Amino acid sequence: MFLHFKSFALSVSIILTGVFAIVAQQATPTPTPAKEEKKDNKQDNKSNSNQAVTAEQVAESAVLIYGLYVGGRPGLNQIRKTSVERGKINITNADGTLDQANYEKRSLRGESLEKEKVRLDQEFPTARFALIYKDSKISGLFNDSVFTPREDASVAFTNQIWRGLEGLLRYKENGSTIVLNGKEKQNGVEFYSLDVTDKSNRTTRFFISAKFFKVMWLEYTEGGIKYTRKFSDYRYAQGTLVPYRSVLLANNKQIEEVTISTVTFGQKIEEDVFQAG
Repeated sequence: MFLHFKSFALSVSIILTGVFAIVAQQATPTPTPAKEEKKDNKQDNKSNSNQAVTAEQVAESAVLIYGLYVGGRPGLNQIRKTSVERGKINITNADGTLDQANYEKRSLRGESLEKEKVRLDQEFPTARFALIYKDSKISGLFNDSVFTPREDASVAFTNQIWRGLEGLLRYKENGSTIVLNGKEKQNGVEFYSLDVTDKSNRTTRFFISAKFFKVMWLEYTEGGIKYTRKFSDYRYAQGTLVPYRSVLLANNKQIEEVTISTVTFGQKIEEDVFQAG
């Protein structure tokens, strides 16, 4: 379900006004001489403008926005019980060559990401293989033969799951801790910087639009390399917000681009697709 941006912006504005009403509240003035009253009002306004927004307020506002038209967190859990995503992936290799593949990602939602089941099939011009995440373990399939993925491939696939948007949207279910670093501004756009640390001590920093509460990009460090994933082309699919394009950078060099063609939630998925062998 796709909705016009203006309608979305209006809905966001109305809802978030309630969420952050505390920031706009004014202290009740006390009777003082005119000069003193003016001074006190100045101090009150300054104090109110600096009132702290909490990490939970920012995170919960993001959860609300991503499930705005289905009722926030309960709606996301209901609609996204299963997901089937198809699209294209471009991978830039260390030598500068480019590999292109069609992909299909199927997910069966768990109580947390630990219980999630995910299968990623990638079809390159010369090969087709799958990676499967189940019971927090990763296995591979190549021509119906089971193999153990390289460590770097396993780590990258795990990061897709735990250091993606679901790491933020399901922080409570995952038992993650959140810390708000503050509010910043770049190129005229204000955003909140929010750290999410899961139970395995993986910390991902999310940069969230202060106006629309969409994740603009995220950052994390793995093996001494700083990774940045940027999100764009946001649309609504079945009432939930989805970025149809993302780009992954390693030390500021693009290594991956993912473009979604279609995404469907609620479609029946058989359990055996997550069996390795």
